[in-house]
Amino acid sequence: MINKISMNTVNVKEICIGSGHPLTLIAGPCVIENESDTIRIAEEIRRISEPLSIPFIFKASYEKDNRSSADYYRGPGLDIGLRILERVKKDVGVPVLSDVHRETDVKAAASVLDVLQVPAFLCQQTSLLLAMGKTGKPINIKKGQFLSPYTMKCPVDKVLSTGNQQILLTERGTTFGYDRLVSDICSVPIMQSLGFPVVFDATHIVRCYGTPSSNPEGGKPQFIDPLARAGVAAGCDAIFIETHPDPMNALCDASSMLPIKQLKYLLEIILLLSRIVRK
Repeated sequence: MINKISMNTVNVKEICIGSGHPLTLIAGPCVIENESDTIRIAEEIRRISEPLSIPFIFKASYEKDNRSSADYYRGPGLDIGLRILERVKKDVGVPVLSDVHRETDVKAAASVLDVLQVPAFLCQQTSLLLAMGKTGKPINIKKGQFLSPYTMKCPVDKVLSTGNQQILLTERGTTFGYDRLVSDICSVPIMQSLGFPVVFDATHIVRCYGTPSSNPEGGKPQFIDPLARAGVAAGCDAIFIETHPDPMNALCDASSMLPIKQLKYLLEIILLLSRIVRK
């Protein structure tokens, strides 16, 4: 039985995420590839989202430390990446979110980021969660592929122990056999029952692990649309979509990102669903 309890509202600048507030969009490329393209993508997503009145938080990782090969592109790194994200905040005028992989990065990351994201593989790292919580910034904890939604109470309690209640929880799939993820839509209300808004990540779920993301067989992007609709219909508070102008030439998660030219159509559909569900 899922216990219905009051949900905390997470405040990201002027954006309020949670029950009673509009669906929020968290979107951007998997990783920062260069400064000009990052700003261009952020501007394009804002151009699409603004007329639809969907609050927008820009997402791009300054570092992807869980690549399957040491030879794969991991991003520009902390210093350059944060400088680029700071420019996105200033020039595009939107909040920014990025992954933080290690405790030593937290202070610098918190000086720029509006939301600090805990990567799924690190959601049980106590020292990282405590350091993030102590910043007082909103923390987005991605559910590990190896955890049940009920078990997310453990990382939540670690952040809460620091006095920080600005917590988002992200559903991004669960391991189902070898190198495959499935989404349990029940994860949305289950994690909401912990008292915090839930983000539904419709793009990482379609990744086929064990195959390079540059290989067309490395993902099933045709399922982004139905998964996003399912997550929104289940009542998620924010939708997480990695998007790129030319996904198959992207330097990370090439086969699981949504082409940016398809973003407007997808948002129009899920906003119709969201207005019904959230009403």
